[in-house]
Amino acid sequence: MKKLVLIAGVLGCIAGSAQAQTNATIYGIVDLGLNFTNNAGGSRAYQMESGYPSGSRLGVKGKEDLGGGLSAVFQLENGFNADTGGMGQGQRLFGRQAFVGLSNKQLGTLTMGRQYDSVVDYLGPLTANGNWGGYLFSHPFDNDNTDNSFRVNNAVKYTSADYNGFSFGSLAGFGETAGAQRTNLTYSLGVQYVNGPWAVAAAYMNNRLPGANAIGSIATNDANFIAEQQRTAGAGINYIMGNATYGFVYSNTNFTNPLSSVYVGEITPALGSLSKLVFNNYEFNAKYQFTPAFSLAAMYTFTQGKFNTSEANFKPKWHMLGLMADYDLSKRTDIYAQAVYQQVAGSPTGSVLDSAYIPGASDVSSAARQGMLRLGLRHKF
Repeated sequence: MKKLVLIAGVLGCIAGSAQAQTNATIYGIVDLGLNFTNNAGGSRAYQMESGYPSGSRLGVKGKEDLGGGLSAVFQLENGFNADTGGMGQGQRLFGRQAFVGLSNKQLGTLTMGRQYDSVVDYLGPLTANGNWGGYLFSHPFDNDNTDNSFRVNNAVKYTSADYNGFSFGSLAGFGETAGAQRTNLTYSLGVQYVNGPWAVAAAYMNNRLPGANAIGSIATNDANFIAEQQRTAGAGINYIMGNATYGFVYSNTNFTNPLSSVYVGEITPALGSLSKLVFNNYEFNAKYQFTPAFSLAAMYTFTQGKFNTSEANFKPKWHMLGLMADYDLSKRTDIYAQAVYQQVAGSPTGSVLDSAYIPGASDVSSAARQGMLRLGLRHKF
């Protein structure tokens, strides 16, 4: 808790000193709940965990008018674990976001620092996990990063203005390794169009040697997969019909020579050495607002995999079903319940990927099935 008090003091000083020149805002979310996992390494698990639908955070953001339609902008955002008081994102002080930049109403915004990639910005909001569901509703191992498993360091990012519902953006994260310009380098592109009840988006991301070192665009203790290369592309659509919102998202993630995942550790096949791992995710989601305070939502994801080794090829499959009920006690506070089930099918790979694992579970299941329940309370300020 001493660390959080220190962070609050730092943010308070920043906001206080900036008030005379900059419009600064302190904000945050505290999301805490009780989890039940039916099979975690062969046993049941009961936990109190922080930040599943919304990552618990404390931040300050600001804007200074420089004249002529130009503004300076900044944002510093700390992620923390409300159950322990410890810092998240690899113990980083501002692990969620840390950037400064310039913004123009007609030309868009250019920022530098630790930031979200274009998949998170454009495709993520159309998924269940990137919108209303959070962590438990991620695609297997959050392979496409729509749930923000990692942020991009050393990043220069451009976000366009809104042109009658059309907007786009790009990001480049530097590897910062002398003599190896492609080591731990990341770049991404995204586009979206929002008009009335329709929202359509597409994004692409390429990571070269993600997690190869601690100073590159995706640090070793931040990467969701350690691999030679990670490429993700996807598109999605949401449609609002009365009180209901329906969505479909497709994403493809291709790993070259993957070694491990932050979620399940080393990926060692029984036959040969792993050369390629591909995920094709097909997600259907829906949400219905019964009253201004109460909603029900559901998600189903089918994932086709390709697991190629030096001696054989396999085609694993994942089925995921998620349900969520949410009730607002006020404009800032809500209670929610979540239930998620995963089933692994298809040809066994002879690796840890044959066991079910819901991102956020206590541990990998000892079987091809796993289920989780969560009851939580969330407050925004």
